[in-house]
Amino acid sequence: MSSPSSSHPPVPSTSSPAATPAQRPVRDPEKARAAVGRYRVMAWVTGVMLLVLCVEIVLKYVVKVGPDVQSWIGWIPQAHGFVYIVYLASVLDLWSKLRWGYGRLAAMVLGGVVPALSFFVERRVHADAVGRLGPATTLEP
Repeated sequence: MSSPSSSHPPVPSTSSPAATPAQRPVRDPEKARAAVGRYRVMAWVTGVMLLVLCVEIVLKYVVKVGPDVQSWIGWIPQAHGFVYIVYLASVLDLWSKLRWGYGRLAAMVLGGVVPALSFFVERRVHADAVGRLGPATTLEP
């Protein structure tokens, strides 16, 4: 009798696995580079607004500032909400152009909710995007 180790060699699969998100081709690199720039700006604006919102919450609920100060800082939650919606639009734009997976989308969305996370996510996203797209070409006079 033959042992299992002396059986026939495995037959290679004829079907190729689906391309991973990092291997999917970018359809329009110039539009993707522009989307990276918009995302970077919105990530920083959203991160700063979220930190300002945290200060506002501390002043309002921990320090318990008076109504005169609350009238000065009352606009901050609405402003952060508006900025976060614009941030989400830039996230979806970049995510769809670079054809990343859903895990990256979730991390980018959470970047605008968790204080200071947007700065770290932006750095990682930018590095990955530059790795995929290559450095931008500049025209010299």
